Amino acid sequence: MKNAVFPKIRPALILACALFVAASLTAQAPPAPAQPSSTPSQSATSQAAQTGSGQSSPQASSQTGDQNAGGQNGGDQSGQFTIPVSVNEVYLVFAVTDKHGHFIRDLQQSQFALLDDHKAPAQVYSFTQQTNLPLRVGILIDTSTSIRSRFQFEQQAATSFLLQIVRPASDKAFVEGFDVTPDYRQDWTNNIDSLTAGIQGLRPGGGTALYDAIYSGCRDKLLTARGQEPVRKAIVLVSDGDDNQSHAYLEDAIKECQRADTNIYAISTNVSPSRDRGDDILEKMAVATGGKAFFPTRIEDMPNSFAEIQDELRSQYALVYKPADFKADGAFRPIYLYCLDRRFTVRVREGYFAPKG
Repeated sequence: MKNAVFPKIRPALILACALFVAASLTAQAPPAPAQPSSTPSQSATSQAAQTGSGQSSPQASSQTGDQNAGGQNGGDQSGQFTIPVSVNEVYLVFAVTDKHGHFIRDLQQSQFALLDDHKAPAQVYSFTQQTNLPLRVGILIDTSTSIRSRFQFEQQAATSFLLQIVRPASDKAFVEGFDVTPDYRQDWTNNIDSLTAGIQGLRPGGGTALYDAIYSGCRDKLLTARGQEPVRKAIVLVSDGDDNQSHAYLEDAIKECQRADTNIYAISTNVSPSRDRGDDILEKMAVATGGKAFFPTRIEDMPNSFAEIQDELRSQYALVYKPADFKADGAFRPIYLYCLDRRFTVRVREGYFAPKG
């Protein structure tokens, strides 16, 4: 599946669109019986439908037991996506582009069709454009021997990206280098000087354990990176995509990102004329998590890739809905989200893991 889009709209998707629109109408009325919670569920979902602010998501966040963006408590790793057991709400963030990769804004909910685990949602609480969600970004930089010749330029480009993207009042980031093992140079912080020092403190050398680094970053940092409000979580990965040291498999790394509700934005450091296996790995990880892979033809073009990532993180839609026939069984639930205007492409994660009851 490429960017979660099929070449033709099948009849099931037309039906899904109709049900999706019908579900949006039901969101205008208060949802039926409120779940017990410290925050009134009925009031929260009603406000979300009226204001388009996604206010039902903080209620979902309160179920995780983590009250700060950089919390290191383990939590229930199977329940760290945006679907708490007692509320069953999905907070889905996605981007829409045209064939040239330009972001499309101002689309309406009626222009999309949605299937969650092959079914239309039971109820849609809100559909909004989200350009100012707080960011939680992991900067993962390959420090293996294979990138030694271009390492200093990568450090400079990553530093410039953080200077532009991080708003100290609401955003946080961490810095992780990796060769044979993950190297956390800076934990969650909004301090630009500390993040810059973390990037500049990285040193190249050794083999490459890419999958271990992504798995570790999601498990130890991003699974717990949520407070009382929705946040936008992403990994910005700078690597050639090669892996020769990991204990984890590629599928393990992807699944952990999906559990952590995290998109991967990968920038390839392979500047050879043709793409290789490492580039294909980066593409696969990005597509599966709803992110994007970039393949600059010159190392000097890397800042352009960072600029595109910055633009996307501030140019997205947010959808809050209740899945139909939801079961807290820990199973993977695929998501299919399509724009009915065939000129446009929706970029969204392939799915999520339900929590275990």
